[in-house]
Amino acid sequence: MQAVIYSNGSQECERMTSLLKSLGGEFLEYKLNEHFSQRAFESEFGPEATYPQVAIGAKHLGGLKDVLHFLEDNHLLNESPQLATSLP
Repeated sequence: MQAVIYSNGSQECERMTSLLKSLGGEFLEYKLNEHFSQRAFESEFGPEATYPQVAIGAKHLGGLKDVLHFLEDNHLLNESPQLATSLP
């Protein structure tokens, strides 16, 4: 499975891309005003959604904290897993 990051270039988005790179996972990064508009972002994730938003496969995980919880709950932070192949 591949992760998808919806980014606005913020520090949190940079942290997310760095984290996924360090885990060895494959991901696509879609950037605000390059790949999508703010209106499309809010339509997809809601007006209260923050950047980044992350999905892995067909599963929407949410923002940075949501992804960290997901990785921790699935024991993916303490190991060196290949994110693309280790997800449940």
